[in-house]
Amino acid sequence: MKLPGEGSALDRFAARLLAQRAYLAEAARRIANLPGPVFEIGLGKGRTYDHLRRLLPQRAIYCFDREHHAPPEESPPAELLVIGEIQTTLPALAARLGAKAALAHCDIGTRKPARDMEFARYLAATLPGLMAAGGIVLGDRPMESKQLQPLPAPDYARPDGIAAWPYYLYRVTASA
Repeated sequence: MKLPGEGSALDRFAARLLAQRAYLAEAARRIANLPGPVFEIGLGKGRTYDHLRRLLPQRAIYCFDREHHAPPEESPPAELLVIGEIQTTLPALAARLGAKAALAHCDIGTRKPARDMEFARYLAATLPGLMAAGGIVLGDRPMESKQLQPLPAPDYARPDGIAAWPYYLYRVTASA
Protein backbone atom coordinates (compact mmCIF):
# COMPACT_ATOMS: atom_id res chain seq x y z
CA MET A 1 0.00 0.00 0.00
CA LYS A 2 1.34 3.44 -0.91
CA LEU A 3 1.77 6.23 1.59
CA PRO A 4 -0.43 9.31 1.02
CA GLY A 5 2.51 11.34 -0.30
CA GLU A 6 3.53 8.70 -2.84
CA GLY A 7 0.43 8.55 -5.04
CA SER A 8 -0.70 10.94 -7.72
CA ALA A 9 -2.34 14.23 -6.79
CA LEU A 10 -5.68 12.61 -7.59
CA ASP A 11 -4.89 9.61 -5.34
CA ARG A 12 -3.98 11.95 -2.46
CA PHE A 13 -7.13 14.04 -2.96
CA ALA A 14 -9.34 10.92 -3.01
CA ALA A 15 -7.66 9.57 0.14
CA ARG A 16 -8.19 12.87 1.93
CA LEU A 17 -11.87 13.07 1.04
CA LEU A 18 -12.54 9.45 2.03
CA ALA A 19 -10.84 10.02 5.39
CA GLN A 20 -12.73 13.26 6.03
CA ARG A 21 -16.09 11.66 5.28
CA ALA A 22 -15.40 8.68 7.55
CA TYR A 23 -14.07 10.78 10.42
CA LEU A 24 -16.93 13.31 10.19
CA ALA A 25 -19.47 10.47 10.35
CA GLU A 26 -17.69 8.99 13.38
CA ALA A 27 -17.58 12.37 15.11
CA ALA A 28 -21.30 12.96 14.44
CA ARG A 29 -22.08 9.54 15.91
CA ARG A 30 -20.01 10.25 19.02
CA ILE A 31 -21.71 13.59 19.78
CA ALA A 32 -25.28 12.45 19.05
CA ASN A 33 -26.33 12.90 22.70
CA LEU A 34 -24.03 15.79 23.60
CA PRO A 35 -25.54 19.27 23.33
CA GLY A 36 -23.63 22.18 21.89
CA PRO A 37 -22.72 23.86 18.64
CA VAL A 38 -20.12 22.77 16.11
CA PHE A 39 -17.00 24.72 15.18
CA GLU A 40 -15.77 24.28 11.59
CA ILE A 41 -12.27 25.75 11.77
CA GLY A 42 -11.08 26.33 8.24
CA LEU A 43 -14.18 26.73 6.06
CA GLY A 44 -12.17 26.73 2.83
CA LYS A 45 -14.43 25.86 -0.10
CA GLY A 46 -17.24 24.69 2.18
CA ARG A 47 -17.20 20.98 1.34
CA THR A 48 -16.93 19.69 4.89
CA TYR A 49 -19.36 22.34 6.15
CA ASP A 50 -21.87 21.16 3.56
CA HIS A 51 -21.37 17.57 4.74
CA LEU A 52 -21.61 18.50 8.43
CA ARG A 53 -24.88 20.36 7.98
CA ARG A 54 -26.36 17.21 6.44
CA LEU A 55 -24.97 14.98 9.21
CA LEU A 56 -26.05 17.36 11.98
CA PRO A 57 -29.09 19.27 10.66
CA GLN A 58 -30.25 20.46 14.10
CA ARG A 59 -26.87 21.92 15.13
CA ALA A 60 -25.57 25.44 14.79
CA ILE A 61 -22.33 25.13 12.81
CA TYR A 62 -20.05 28.14 13.22
CA CYS A 63 -17.53 28.41 10.41
CA PHE A 64 -14.20 30.17 10.88
CA ASP A 65 -11.70 31.30 8.27
CA ARG A 66 -9.41 34.21 7.48
CA GLU A 67 -11.25 34.92 4.22
CA HIS A 68 -14.46 33.66 2.65
CA HIS A 69 -13.91 31.59 -0.51
CA ALA A 70 -16.80 29.11 -0.39
CA PRO A 71 -19.51 29.31 -3.04
CA PRO A 72 -22.90 30.50 -1.79
CA GLU A 73 -24.47 27.02 -1.92
CA GLU A 74 -21.74 25.66 0.40
CA SER A 75 -21.56 28.63 2.75
CA PRO A 76 -23.20 29.03 6.14
CA PRO A 77 -25.73 31.77 6.81
CA ALA A 78 -24.06 35.12 7.60
CA GLU A 79 -24.75 34.78 11.34
CA LEU A 80 -22.73 31.53 11.45
CA LEU A 81 -19.78 32.77 9.37
CA VAL A 82 -16.84 34.16 11.35
CA ILE A 83 -14.15 35.86 9.27
CA GLY A 84 -10.81 37.00 10.68
CA GLU A 85 -7.83 35.65 12.55
CA ILE A 86 -9.06 32.57 14.37
CA GLN A 87 -6.85 33.26 17.40
CA THR A 88 -9.06 36.33 17.95
CA THR A 89 -12.44 35.28 16.55
CA LEU A 90 -12.67 31.79 18.11
CA PRO A 91 -12.36 32.81 21.78
CA ALA A 92 -14.53 35.89 21.20
CA LEU A 93 -17.37 33.85 19.70
CA ALA A 94 -17.08 31.16 22.37
CA ALA A 95 -17.35 33.79 25.11
CA ARG A 96 -20.39 35.36 23.42
CA LEU A 97 -22.15 32.00 22.93
CA GLY A 98 -21.87 30.91 26.52
CA ALA A 99 -22.32 27.29 25.35
CA LYS A 100 -19.51 24.80 25.01
CA ALA A 101 -19.01 23.20 21.59
CA ALA A 102 -19.72 19.51 21.09
CA LEU A 103 -17.49 19.19 18.02
CA ALA A 104 -14.58 21.07 16.48
CA HIS A 105 -13.46 20.06 13.01
CA CYS A 106 -10.06 21.58 12.23
CA ASP A 107 -9.21 21.53 8.53
CA ILE A 108 -6.12 23.70 8.78
CA GLY A 109 -3.55 22.06 6.55
CA THR A 110 -1.60 24.12 4.06
CA ARG A 111 1.64 23.52 2.24
CA LYS A 112 3.47 25.20 5.14
CA PRO A 113 4.01 22.43 7.74
CA ALA A 114 5.74 24.61 10.34
CA ARG A 115 2.90 27.14 10.32
CA ASP A 116 0.31 24.33 10.41
CA MET A 117 1.91 22.74 13.46
CA GLU A 118 2.14 26.09 15.26
CA PHE A 119 -1.58 26.60 14.65
CA ALA A 120 -2.33 23.00 15.74
CA ARG A 121 -0.48 23.68 19.02
CA TYR A 122 -2.62 26.80 19.52
CA LEU A 123 -5.82 24.81 18.88
CA ALA A 124 -4.73 21.97 21.19
CA ALA A 125 -4.17 24.48 23.99
CA THR A 126 -7.35 26.51 23.33
CA LEU A 127 -10.10 24.14 22.21
CA PRO A 128 -10.50 22.07 25.41
CA GLY A 129 -11.52 25.22 27.29
CA LEU A 130 -14.16 26.05 24.66
CA MET A 131 -15.67 22.58 24.45
CA ALA A 132 -17.93 20.34 26.49
CA ALA A 133 -16.34 17.46 28.34
CA GLY A 134 -16.75 14.48 26.05
CA GLY A 135 -16.74 16.71 22.98
CA ILE A 136 -14.87 15.65 19.87
CA VAL A 137 -11.98 17.36 18.11
CA LEU A 138 -10.92 16.07 14.74
CA GLY A 139 -8.65 17.39 12.08
CA ASP A 140 -5.87 17.04 9.61
CA ARG A 141 -3.02 17.82 12.02
CA PRO A 142 -2.03 16.03 15.23
CA MET A 143 -2.75 17.85 18.49
CA GLU A 144 -1.17 17.18 21.85
CA SER A 145 -2.89 18.14 25.07
CA LYS A 146 -3.51 16.41 28.37
CA GLN A 147 -7.17 17.29 27.81
CA LEU A 148 -7.39 15.58 24.39
CA GLN A 149 -7.59 11.78 24.45
CA PRO A 150 -6.67 10.18 21.09
CA LEU A 151 -9.39 7.89 19.75
CA PRO A 152 -9.06 5.03 17.28
CA ALA A 153 -9.56 5.70 13.60
CA PRO A 154 -12.92 4.70 12.17
CA ASP A 155 -12.93 1.73 9.84
CA TYR A 156 -13.71 2.77 6.29
CA ALA A 157 -13.26 1.38 2.81
CA ARG A 158 -10.52 2.75 0.57
CA PRO A 159 -9.94 1.91 -3.07
CA ASP A 160 -7.06 -0.48 -3.65
CA GLY A 161 -3.73 1.27 -3.72
CA ILE A 162 -4.86 4.38 -1.81
CA ALA A 163 -3.38 4.59 1.66
CA ALA A 164 -5.30 6.01 4.58
CA TRP A 165 -4.96 9.76 4.78
CA PRO A 166 -3.63 10.99 8.14
CA TYR A 167 -6.54 12.35 10.16
CA TYR A 168 -6.84 12.66 13.92
CA LEU A 169 -9.73 12.12 16.34
CA TYR A 170 -9.78 13.17 20.01
CA ARG A 171 -12.21 13.28 22.94
CA VAL A 172 -12.09 16.26 25.28
CA THR A 173 -11.47 14.75 28.70
CA ALA A 174 -11.97 17.92 30.72
CA SER A 175 -13.37 21.34 30.04
CA ALA A 176 -12.17 24.56 31.63
